[in-house]
Amino acid sequence: MLAAERAGGVLIKSRHNFSWLSAGGTNTVDTTREAGVAALLVRDDGKCFALASRIEMPRLVAEEIPLNLFEPVEFAWQEEKANANLFVERANGLLKDKPLCTDIPFDAKTPVLESSIARCRHQLTAPEIERYRTLGRDAGEAVEHLVRNLHPGITEQEVARHADAALAERGARNIVTLVAADERVKRFRHPVPTRKRWEKVLMVVICAERGGLVASLTRIVCAGPVPDELESRTLAAARVNAQMLSRTRPGAHAADLFDTATRAYAAEGFPGEENFHHQGGATGYRTRDWVAHPACKEVVQMNQAFAWNPSITGTKVEDTCITGDGTIELITSTPDWPKISVRVKGREYLSPAVLSI
Repeated sequence: MLAAERAGGVLIKSRHNFSWLSAGGTNTVDTTREAGVAALLVRDDGKCFALASRIEMPRLVAEEIPLNLFEPVEFAWQEEKANANLFVERANGLLKDKPLCTDIPFDAKTPVLESSIARCRHQLTAPEIERYRTLGRDAGEAVEHLVRNLHPGITEQEVARHADAALAERGARNIVTLVAADERVKRFRHPVPTRKRWEKVLMVVICAERGGLVASLTRIVCAGPVPDELESRTLAAARVNAQMLSRTRPGAHAADLFDTATRAYAAEGFPGEENFHHQGGATGYRTRDWVAHPACKEVVQMNQAFAWNPSITGTKVEDTCITGDGTIELITSTPDWPKISVRVKGREYLSPAVLSI
């Protein structure tokens, strides 16, 4: 990437890219900020550095980065507070007059190449895939155990609190928590939890982050028998999902995947549903690295993670998966959750059904 951009080095300071480059480390202290408290510099000769103040460096070298790969560059915290461009200045000093690029804006002179950097992390390595599988399994199990032990009358906010705690017990952090009870499932595609109490239908959406990787899933539970309309709409959403999964192969274009969803909704008798919510897309170290839409130029890579989330008013299906050589692996699916099986061109694709309790 550096050669293609004619840069001498790249300064990484965003939280998601730091986790990627450090194989699961974190530079996060204040979670409201996109930029972390430390940065990593990769030079075009392969030399790597970790830049941080004396406040952060001891923990960084002890817990977050492999010292055999990153040479520490430490400075006084007072110097950092007095100079907003300190990280860029130190990075430029290590590049020996070669051009620097970054992943977040620092100053007007240094180019930001986040989209190019993102493409470097799209294809997951074997260790990343193993970490992702474990996260997906833990997230799926945590949510299933949670909803099987809920009871009608609980508020959406209480459900969200229990979801956060369930993931925290497994060392994960819930970075997106959406909960909808009853009519809010039909009204809102992004239902931020409220004090509304659950009576009949409950939808829980989570994005679990651990070691920088993000696993997304949606589960719907019904107190008592599942209403016919909810069941039929969820089946239709699962059929849309199966069409998208069947075409999520290396080399596929994002715009074509969106068109697949559009045509699948129409075939199921729900034309235009794609206009009410995005259909998901590539994931990994962000909830979505890119979302499929008609103008998207991205292309599916081998060993890339995806979270498709086709929705029809009143229901949604969502799991996280990883592409393979002619295969697609669901990593958030759990054995005991009811599933909808759909066959496309002779292959079976599974989506989560509505659980009746």
